[in-house]
Amino acid sequence: MRAGHIPEEIGFATKPQLALAMIARAIQAKVPFAWVAADSIYGVGAIELALRRAYKGYVLGVTGQHRCWSWDADLDVSGTAEEIAKRLAETDWLRLSAGAGTKGPRLFDWAYLPLATLPADALDASLDQSLWTRGLLVRRSLSDGALAYFTTWCPAGTPVERLVAVEGRRWAIEDAFETAKTELGLAHNESRSWHGWHRHVSLVMLAFAMLARVRRLANGPPPKTALIAKLAGPLVGAGDPARGDAAGATAH
Repeated sequence: MRAGHIPEEIGFATKPQLALAMIARAIQAKVPFAWVAADSIYGVGAIELALRRAYKGYVLGVTGQHRCWSWDADLDVSGTAEEIAKRLAETDWLRLSAGAGTKGPRLFDWAYLPLATLPADALDASLDQSLWTRGLLVRRSLSDGALAYFTTWCPAGTPVERLVAVEGRRWAIEDAFETAKTELGLAHNESRSWHGWHRHVSLVMLAFAMLARVRRLANGPPPKTALIAKLAGPLVGAGDPARGDAAGATAH
């Protein structure tokens, strides 16, 4: 580590620890965000608690062995995520798109179980009494029926379509990294030091952010003709045919 000029205070960290540190930095820096999505490798527990205390919603991947139970008198559910999914009726599933893919909408079947709705201060007395819902979201592949499971936390009344959209944002992030690698050389470096690696990654991601902004502006809607005419009106004389109003037509 010393040969790579890695700061002495930097040590090994697991992926859940790295994710927790990233969330803490984002909250401290007041980065505007309302949701966090992650796959099962990042785990739950500490991440869930940190997000709940910050009033942030989440859709976090879990394994089929993740245990769930309901606190709702109208919903008697308990067991592992896999066991609960097997007991679902066909009417419990909705076909929804998780976002646009290269071949059209990414369609899956989804089932959502709102397990408990409770005030935020049920977790921590320092929080307010806004109502939040803890739930289980299950995704089923249309091709092979494979299931994926997610634990969710959201403001009470959040529709399942919103949760599906949040989960679907992970694909956009993966696409962004793949594009940065293939088009901007994110992975094409032979850095041998801490500083060199950070400089390379920072410059690549800065370039990627700039290109994303340029593309968004280039693909935006064309300016509205009526708005252009309104802005240009004061610059064109009343008798000029360039005016598209009645005064211009009469003069012409």
